[in-house]
Amino acid sequence: MVRNCLTIRAVLLDYGGVLATEGFRRGLRSLARRFGLDPEKVYYEGSAAVYESGYVIGRGNENDFWRLMTRHTGLPPWQPWFTQSILRNFRLRPAMIDAVRSARQKGLVVAILSDQTDWLDRLEKRDRFFHEFDQVFNSYYLGIGKKDPAIFSRIVTQLDRQPEEILFVDDNPGHVRRARLLGIQAWQFVRQDRFLRRLSATLNLPKRG
Repeated sequence: MVRNCLTIRAVLLDYGGVLATEGFRRGLRSLARRFGLDPEKVYYEGSAAVYESGYVIGRGNENDFWRLMTRHTGLPPWQPWFTQSILRNFRLRPAMIDAVRSARQKGLVVAILSDQTDWLDRLEKRDRFFHEFDQVFNSYYLGIGKKDPAIFSRIVTQLDRQPEEILFVDDNPGHVRRARLLGIQAWQFVRQDRFLRRLSATLNLPKRG
């Protein structure tokens, strides 16, 4: 349950699935269909492989990830267009960026907290969105992901806020649950229109989306 939302001083937003469309899921499913494989199995194995390879926390690399995918899914050896099939499915949501701007204009700190690899750097090079945020926290550089509750303690410290002063938004219910255990106000993102209405009402922002 969300606590007193009037205390919110910082907003943490997930990238894929919140600020942008979920390119990892869409891209892997598309790749699976291209090779006549089960899209759900390929996505499931991809979600596991990005952690098992260490890629998502910067302890492995892209080749390590794709080698596991070849081993566990039947995909052929990696080719550069495999990665591109994922990256092109990440698309920033303009209404979300508008909300970020509105929140910052009201004096809130707004940051990204993403379980991403160095692919996020490539997406930044393509779309140029990091400047819209006060900070960008990426698991690839933090060396820890959102499956580990300790990440939230670290972010609270870096933001120099109390947990209850932070709003965290993610489409993954497990991540939301772990943030709440620390006392962070956490919302699960399901639909953009509903989220924007709730955010506007909570922070008294202009209504969008």
